Amino acid sequence: MSFLANKMLVIPAVDIKNGKCVQLVQGKPGTEQVIIDNPEKVALNWEEQGASIIHVIDLDAALGEQGNINIIKKIQEEVSVPIQLGGGIRSLDYAEKLLDLGIERLILGTLAIENPQIIENLSKEYGKDRIMVALDSKDSMVVIKGWSEKTSYNASELGKILESKGSGSILFTNVDVEGLLKGFDTKPLFKLLEAVQIPVVYSGGISSLEDLRLLKNTGVNGVVIGSALYKGKIDFKKALQYQNNSH
Repeated sequence: MSFLANKMLVIPAVDIKNGKCVQLVQGKPGTEQVIIDNPEKVALNWEEQGASIIHVIDLDAALGEQGNINIIKKIQEEVSVPIQLGGGIRSLDYAEKLLDLGIERLILGTLAIENPQIIENLSKEYGKDRIMVALDSKDSMVVIKGWSEKTSYNASELGKILESKGSGSILFTNVDVEGLLKGFDTKPLFKLLEAVQIPVVYSGGISSLEDLRLLKNTGVNGVVIGSALYKGKIDFKKALQYQNNSH
């Protein structure tokens, strides 16, 4: 499934830690604000409510710990909509293993940024639609390794480089506002959208339907929502209205 033009997909997040669905504040372990058993059932619930794609992040793998591959497989068995998966994909072998499992779209962060050649290899083998690059921005610079290390590039610069290597889409996360439920600044997003031609999905700080309206007007191709859904700040059915028409 490739992104549809002129449409903003509303994508619920299922973040996995210690075998459970959680929501962290700014990605920091120990800040769990939502903890739910059976992430596969959570994913199925979003599909039943109308999600056309599920955003799954393996937080343990992202933090360099034992990953949750068994739960990822369970989610795949449970849902029939595509999954975009990220978190701790640190080798070409592991990336290929996940794509061979049938993961629709793989989100590569640190690995792609440190070794852009890997994107070229995967795009040629699996098709660029299945390769998404995560650009996580903190203090205007892209950060890697679970947001612990700063690069010397901003998102627009890196976006151009990785697009030229064959990335099919970009997940742009504003770490400064992620998980805080306080809204966000659209300037960095606009800069990135101007710099690249490939689809961009936005994540971070979305806390109201008004935020979705703002994002719809940027021309972004999708938005990932986590904490706001789990804490009841955004009703998913209402959020989907922004996907389906031109509010």
